[in-house]
Amino acid sequence: MLVGFLLATLVPPMVLAWAGGWLMRWLAPRLGWLDWPGGRKIHTQPMPTSGGLAVWAAVVGLFTLGQAGLSWLKATGQLQAPAPTIAGVPIPDFAVPHLAGLWAQSGKLWTLLGAGTVLMMLGWLDDRRPLPWPLRLAVETLVAAMLVGLGWRLSLFIENPWITGLASVVWIVGLINAFNMLDNMDGLSAGVATIAAAMLAAVLLMVPNPQSQEPQFFVAGFLLVLTGALVGFLWHNRPPARLFLGDAGSYLIGFWIAMATLSATFVVLEDGRPKQHAILAPLCVLAVPIYDMITVVAIRLRAGRSPFEGDRSHLSHRLVELGMSRAQAVAVIYLLTATCGLGAMLLHQVNLSGACVVLVLVVCVLVLIGILESAGRRRRCEGR
Repeated sequence: MLVGFLLATLVPPMVLAWAGGWLMRWLAPRLGWLDWPGGRKIHTQPMPTSGGLAVWAAVVGLFTLGQAGLSWLKATGQLQAPAPTIAGVPIPDFAVPHLAGLWAQSGKLWTLLGAGTVLMMLGWLDDRRPLPWPLRLAVETLVAAMLVGLGWRLSLFIENPWITGLASVVWIVGLINAFNMLDNMDGLSAGVATIAAAMLAAVLLMVPNPQSQEPQFFVAGFLLVLTGALVGFLWHNRPPARLFLGDAGSYLIGFWIAMATLSATFVVLEDGRPKQHAILAPLCVLAVPIYDMITVVAIRLRAGRSPFEGDRSHLSHRLVELGMSRAQAVAVIYLLTATCGLGAMLLHQVNLSGACVVLVLVVCVLVLIGILESAGRRRRCEGR
C-alpha cells in the first residue's frame, strides 16, 4: 500500500513539472519573462523565470484530474463502492478506502489551492515588475488572516484564540518570505523545500491521527505531490540553472508548506495524554530557512537598511565568503536542513527530556554555523 501511495503522489507531479519546465524554458524568452543580470544578482546572462508556474501547474493540474475523477465516482454512485472504476479503469486498491474522505476534504483542498494561486500571481507580478514591499506584505497577511479565520491555526495548547491566531498569521507570512529570501542560488529554495516537504510527509506517515489512529495520508499526500513537483522542477533549476523559480514559485511553496503544517497533527497520545513537545516538529524541519530569514533581517537592520531590501547577506552568500563554491554552499544548506529535520522524526517517539536533547542539537547546529561565519568575517577583516 505504501509503495503504491508513494508512486501515485510523487511520480505524476514530477513528470508534469518536468514537462512544464521545458515549456517555460521555451515560452519565457518569447514572452519576455526573463531575469536580467546586474546589481546584486550573480547570474551573468538573461534567465527564464517564473518556473514556479510549472510547479503550480503540476500540483493544481494533478488535483484537478483527481477532483474530476472523484466527481465522476460521486455522480455514478461509486464513491463508497467496493470496486469503483472510472470509464472502466479500476481505482487502485490502496485508494479505495479513502475516496469518501478525499471527497469530504476537497473543499479545504481547493481553498488551499486557490489561496496559493493568489500568492503565486502576486509573485508572478513581482517577477514582471517589482511591487512595493508594503503591498506584497499586505496581500500575504490578508490571505493568511482569511485562512486563519477559516480555522487553520497552530496547535500551541493555548486557550486564547487571539494569540494562536496572530501566531498562525506570523508563521504563514514568515515562511512565505523565508523561502522567498532563500531563493538566491541555483536549486537552493526549491531544494530546501523538497527536503522539508518530504521530511514533514514522512513524519505524518509515522504519526497517527489521534482520532483515527491511522497515518495522516491526506496532508502527507499533499506534501508528497508538492515534493514530486519540486523534484521535476529541480531538473531545470539544478546548477547551472536553466530556469529560475521566481517569486511566483517561492511564495507558493512557502505558503503551501506553512499551510500543510497547520493542517496536520504532530501530537501523539501516550497513556491518553498528548506529547505536547511533538508540535515542534515543523520548527525542526524548517529551522534553516527560518535561521536564514532572521539573520538576514538582523544584518540589514543593523546596517540601517530595510529588511526587504535585497543584498548578498544570505546564509548561502556568507558560506561562499568563507571560501566555498556556490554548489558547495547549496549542498551544505541541504545537509543542514536534513540534519535539523531528522530531529522532527524523533519528537513523537521520545519523552520531554529526549525532545529537549533534539532541540538542543538543532540549536547547536545553527550556532556552529554562526560561529564559523563569525570566524570567517573576522579573518576577512584582519586581512584588509
